[in-house]
Amino acid sequence: MSEFEDDDAFSALTARLDTESGDAWLVHERAQEMKKRGEDVVMLSIGDPDFRTPDPIVDNAVSHLRVGRTHYSPALGEINLRRAVADYETRTSPHRCSADEVSIFPGVTAALYAVLSCLVDAGDEVVVVEPMYVGYQPILNALDATATVVRARSADGFEPRLDDMMAAVGASTRVMLVNTPGNPTGAMIPPATLARLAEHCRSRGIWLVCDEVYSMFTFDKPHISLRTAADRLDNVVVIDGLSKSHAMSGWRIGWVVAPRALTRRLGQFAAMSMFGCPQFIQDAAAFALNNDEFYVREMRNAYRKRRDLVCDRLDSIQGVRALRPDSGMFVMVDISALHTDDVEFARELLDAEKVSLLPGSAFGESTRLHLRLSLAQGEDELIRGCERIERFVSSR
Repeated sequence: MSEFEDDDAFSALTARLDTESGDAWLVHERAQEMKKRGEDVVMLSIGDPDFRTPDPIVDNAVSHLRVGRTHYSPALGEINLRRAVADYETRTSPHRCSADEVSIFPGVTAALYAVLSCLVDAGDEVVVVEPMYVGYQPILNALDATATVVRARSADGFEPRLDDMMAAVGASTRVMLVNTPGNPTGAMIPPATLARLAEHCRSRGIWLVCDEVYSMFTFDKPHISLRTAADRLDNVVVIDGLSKSHAMSGWRIGWVVAPRALTRRLGQFAAMSMFGCPQFIQDAAAFALNNDEFYVREMRNAYRKRRDLVCDRLDSIQGVRALRPDSGMFVMVDISALHTDDVEFARELLDAEKVSLLPGSAFGESTRLHLRLSLAQGEDELIRGCERIERFVSSR
């Protein structure tokens, strides 16, 4: 082996990122291999919307592509999109938002990485609520930050308790990271909790960062943003994007709304790393935000219908409990009455019935003995999946 292939030839950062996908993700990966071989697998472990991006948004991107909007973009993003985001935040919050508080990134994960890069140093503590999106831990690993986990409970519908979050704050805490509406559970943090949490963090000099990428996909009650709930915004950072709500996951558009001082530093970070998103995509994203009411409502209604179909169907199966989400595109399924290992249950289900669900342990201890079922499939496919799950459970 060449010395340039040895681990010592690479940075410590690469070692921190060299983590196994884990047994939970192996179930999904094996399902993908089976699908490629032509096997009839019902893939309910995918979090990518099955809807096409609405045609008017696509047409807008093409028109800007044709007129030459293909050059370098400002590091903070095109002003038309930053203004569209600011207008959206102003409409949905009592606090007026300026384009000077908005920065654009190629997706929410990139936005979160940039934010945390500008807020924490190696060894700093980040309090993070679990269950958590699988992308959080690799970012914290990359930054060599210390994660302190607050676990939400299935009995509470995975809504994190305020006392638990406040108690987790310590002397070395630099940032608290929350996610509402939550991935994978769809749980929503009440505005009163967000308000008290923001003030608690502010009084201790701690940044409160809120991932709100499912903000436009709530079903039975409206999303209340951290920017709406908080009285003061000195320490408040909100991250959002169009991947889910507008079926634009591959377009890679996310944004950060933050105090101006942090926004300036985000611009500096972006200038030496990502250096902007394509102009024509940002133009289409601005168009989407300004003309999206019909499309978002139609997709939201479709997901609500899928949620109700799946939850009603699963709740009729002995030993299975579906947690009906308030938002998002996933249903958490409690299988604790059937098995003592969610990974093994998912493997057995895939082997026996060719249905792929993601074991809840992929998202932390909080969702162990749960499975995540994705609603990013049509109703016929969801029904097929539920029928196979029932047959599998009945045969045990």
